[in-house]
Amino acid sequence: MSILESFLPAFLEEIVGDRFGRYSKYIIQDRAIPDVRDGLKPVQRRILYAMYDAGNTPDKGYRKSAKTVGDVMGNYHPHGDASIYDGMVRMAQPWKMGHMLIDGHGNWGSQDDDPPAAMRYTEARLSEIAMELLRDIEKRTVQFKDNFDNTTKEPVVLPSRYPNLLVNGVSGISSGFATEIPPHNLREVIDACIALMDRPGMDVEELMQVVKGPDFPTGGIIMGSDGIREAFRTGKGRIYIRSRTEIENVRGGLQQIVITEIPYQVVKSRLVTAMENIRLEKKIEGISVVRDESGRNGLRIVVELKRDADAQGILAYLFKKTDLQVTYNFNMVAIVNKTPKQLGIKEILEAYIAHQKEVVTYRTQFDLAKAEDRAHVLEGLAKALNILDEVIAAIKASKNRQDAQNNLVAQFGFTERQADAILTLQLYRLTNLEIHSIEKELKDVQKTIANLRAILGSEKKLMHVIKDELTEIRAKYGIERRSDIQDEVEELKVNLEVMVTAEDVFVTLSNEGYIKRTSKLSFTRSGGEVEKTGLKEGDFVRYLLEVNTLENLMIFTQKGQYYLLPVHQVPEYKWKDNGTAIVNVIPIPKDDRIVNVIPIKDFDEPGKSLVFITRRGQVKRTELKEYMTNRSNGIVACKVGETDAVLDVKVSKNDQDIMLITKLGNAIRFREDEVNPMGRAAAGVRGIQLKDEDEIISAEWIGSEEGELLVISDLGYAKRSLILDYPVQGRGGKGIFTFEFRDGKRVKPNGSALVKAFVVKEEILITAVLQSGERTSFSSEKTPIEQRKSTGRQVVPVTKSDLIQDILKSD
Repeated sequence: MSILESFLPAFLEEIVGDRFGRYSKYIIQDRAIPDVRDGLKPVQRRILYAMYDAGNTPDKGYRKSAKTVGDVMGNYHPHGDASIYDGMVRMAQPWKMGHMLIDGHGNWGSQDDDPPAAMRYTEARLSEIAMELLRDIEKRTVQFKDNFDNTTKEPVVLPSRYPNLLVNGVSGISSGFATEIPPHNLREVIDACIALMDRPGMDVEELMQVVKGPDFPTGGIIMGSDGIREAFRTGKGRIYIRSRTEIENVRGGLQQIVITEIPYQVVKSRLVTAMENIRLEKKIEGISVVRDESGRNGLRIVVELKRDADAQGILAYLFKKTDLQVTYNFNMVAIVNKTPKQLGIKEILEAYIAHQKEVVTYRTQFDLAKAEDRAHVLEGLAKALNILDEVIAAIKASKNRQDAQNNLVAQFGFTERQADAILTLQLYRLTNLEIHSIEKELKDVQKTIANLRAILGSEKKLMHVIKDELTEIRAKYGIERRSDIQDEVEELKVNLEVMVTAEDVFVTLSNEGYIKRTSKLSFTRSGGEVEKTGLKEGDFVRYLLEVNTLENLMIFTQKGQYYLLPVHQVPEYKWKDNGTAIVNVIPIPKDDRIVNVIPIKDFDEPGKSLVFITRRGQVKRTELKEYMTNRSNGIVACKVGETDAVLDVKVSKNDQDIMLITKLGNAIRFREDEVNPMGRAAAGVRGIQLKDEDEIISAEWIGSEEGELLVISDLGYAKRSLILDYPVQGRGGKGIFTFEFRDGKRVKPNGSALVKAFVVKEEILITAVLQSGERTSFSSEKTPIEQRKSTGRQVVPVTKSDLIQDILKSD
């Protein structure tokens, strides 16, 4: 047979699948996931057993960690020394374990994530509570298996005289499974065990009366009893862990935040660095110093605040932006009958109780066998002492020891075991006192046997033994709860005032879309003239807003989108700088155009609405609070038809009239409350009936009959007509004339379309922007007051080849 014929064809998927399946099984069962019975991963169990087997116990001195690592690696765990030493280190760190299983001596790392010293420098021994995990292991209480090279035996599980899985918790990641079980309070867990033994039908709600929730060695405040309940029920749940903090008053009227406990598994040095970075980057105002004062007296981080800083606001910000508050996700997975399983607290406790029943049963059987053997020997000794002379004579007449043993069995009916004990009996035991002591010992052993048989014969007595032993451990090792539990999860609201210094500023947005924020100081130093602001050639300021850095800008586009831009996020420039293109600040598409910018301080202000007017005469009114958002990208503000566009948006108090003016010289005035409030994404209702070639060019709000309506045509003709001449009509009509166009061979034309309209009560300055780029300004007082249906007078010299493109109003 050739070499090629000795190989079988196989599919790669099958081979890889099979190999990875075996590897996964090993990782899950023998590396990353703990056993539900003793709460230990294999490496932890091997470390503890190796130390116990080597006599490295709490009543003796410390031994080099390297020796333990060597023993574990050579006898039980054929992997790298780093993984073994890492397992040792974790069991010796008080900020990771509820009750340390290893008593370490030397540098075992710190809460700042400092690494421990190398294993050749550190020393260790088992802690006292670790002995409770191993107690009675020599009494055949648990199964043993061959080690990796069949040279010795190792325990499959430890007797674990307390529920270590819940008390110390565990975290691990394997292939396909992960586990995250937090530490709990030893007293509470033992009380829950005893309660469940008394009443096996207890539900999670009843267990939660005993085990309130996790109890982290680092303390802190746990928030979210619903998350605990869900985790205890299903094995999965989320809680929030918050640092323990206090705001202290110090000299000079200053305050400081003092942190004395931080969340479980948070690295202190990284937390301090994160808070220091917030101070350095000035993400919030008010922090002057961040200092770590931790030492022998425990953890203490101090955040010193500046004068008049909002301490509560800064603390809320730190909770939100740093690991001063973290989420913790339960994922209670453990090995049950060699299979990973997600467990609630009741299943974990039931598995532990079942394990203890086995342990105590095996221990009792071992003790009973030993006691019965001793009783058997003592019965033989007692019988021999009663017929001592005959026994001595029989021994003296024997040839040798074996013959003597045979004679004792044959002549007096002793068993071989009893005969052997008689032959090894020392002469001093023949004294009267010793004879009595043998009889007394026999009675005691018989009593012990009866007691042990009673335990094996009654589950109630067996449970009573388990309860008594648990109660002893509770009394000896129990500690007060370290983590407080709060039912509700506090919502963190960070006031803008904490993050931003309140300042009155100017925000300008030019016609070509350049935006900037300028301090009033820069404006004053540049001469204090609005016209002298920095602009590109041919550009002009379309919006000039005097706002505060704590306000927001609502930027509306003609396609019905809006963007919420906090004022403090507008890039700051000097007054004479051009600013930056708005697309660098908010993602406005190239084919869209801004129609209005509205500063808003409070979205919840009652009685305020946003009113939208489109070019095709649609009107929509929506309550302002509907537009509150935390998103920075575009959001639908108003549904707009394909051939339509938003013309204008105004903030309104809902108690005025709306006047719509069209390109072809029509106007309609109707009550604003005729437009019912709608949802944010609604399209609105018809405000005016338009011809196909007509569109809206302006929308004005009218609060009284005072003032005039000023209209301007594309050829620069303007006039004012009294508001009184425009009666209130029903919404959706055709409206009435507001301007008459003239055109013909013998008359001078006054334009073909209106460009803009304003309601004026006092003098305003109007600037006309021509298609050529030229600009001309005029006062509203220069325009004549005429009838509604009149032709106006030219106030801007415009030729037919250079029409007015835009009209700007300066108050």
